[in-house]
Amino acid sequence: MNFRKFLFPFSILYDGVTSLRNYAYDKGWKDSTEYEIPVISVGNLSVGGTGKSPMVELLISILNEDYKVAVLSRGYKRKTSGFLEVQALSTAEEVGDEPLQFKHKFPEVTIAVCADRREGIEKLKLKAEVIILDDAFQHRKVKPALSILLTSYSNLFIEDLVLPAGNLRESKRGMERADIIVITKIPDGTAYAKLQEVQHRMQLKEHQSIYFSIIGYDDSIYGKTESLPLEYLENKAFTLVTGIANPTPLVEFLEQKNFTFQHQKFSDHHHFSTSEIEKLQKEDLILTTEKDFKRLSNRLQKRALYYLPITTVFLHKEEGAFEREVLNRIEYFRKY
Repeated sequence: MNFRKFLFPFSILYDGVTSLRNYAYDKGWKDSTEYEIPVISVGNLSVGGTGKSPMVELLISILNEDYKVAVLSRGYKRKTSGFLEVQALSTAEEVGDEPLQFKHKFPEVTIAVCADRREGIEKLKLKAEVIILDDAFQHRKVKPALSILLTSYSNLFIEDLVLPAGNLRESKRGMERADIIVITKIPDGTAYAKLQEVQHRMQLKEHQSIYFSIIGYDDSIYGKTESLPLEYLENKAFTLVTGIANPTPLVEFLEQKNFTFQHQKFSDHHHFSTSEIEKLQKEDLILTTEKDFKRLSNRLQKRALYYLPITTVFLHKEEGAFEREVLNRIEYFRKY
């Protein structure tokens, strides 16, 4: 039995509060700042697990050739406060795992963390031509030039309830603020008719576009000083360590490869305790996510620690269309 359904009365209350807040912003009663440089918001309606990090990385790749790009995150669960620019030698404890991941992948891009997005934008706009806001769909104090909303195929927001009975941060009515909606983590082999059905149920507005994507897994695994082909894991027993919101797609991918592993699952952005690190230190071979690797690599004194990168891969040759739409919307904003 799903006991969360008994929390539905509290969801009605929560929906009322968040809806009133959104109404105040929509009417202009609460201030929302628009900037002279384009700001791209990437976020979701659900709590975690929709693929925001791969989307931010994809946007950096799309924009980095033509614009000076900066990324602003709140640095979830970091142990510092205020505005902080991420450096190559920063730690996950200082800036958060995802911003550190972005910096290591794109060292030439300015990455910063700040809970106050407007303060962060004011500091970044002096050195950037486009700013990407990570996990900012509910941050109404900023009016983005382009808003990208993600939702996982296995947990579509149109089928969910607001907290605490469901996993939505706000009502699904909030989708109307999005310019682009991306359905993520679609299982391999999903019939195109199923995707058309989802698109129909979304009831998109005239200004909105929709895209469909799967998780793309790298052909190699990466450690502190080396990379190995994914096939290295064949006929080896290893431990999978995850501290992400939804590890199910990764687990299923590894099972389809017929790999032999034990899964140690932790909460999203989990800070590993000393005792947990000591236990993991005894494992012979560990595979983890790229985000978790940022938190583990400095604390686990073992060579056999690897991560498997993921990317956003669009279905039905939509990647070119997505890239063109992002660039066209940014260019239009800069002109007008």
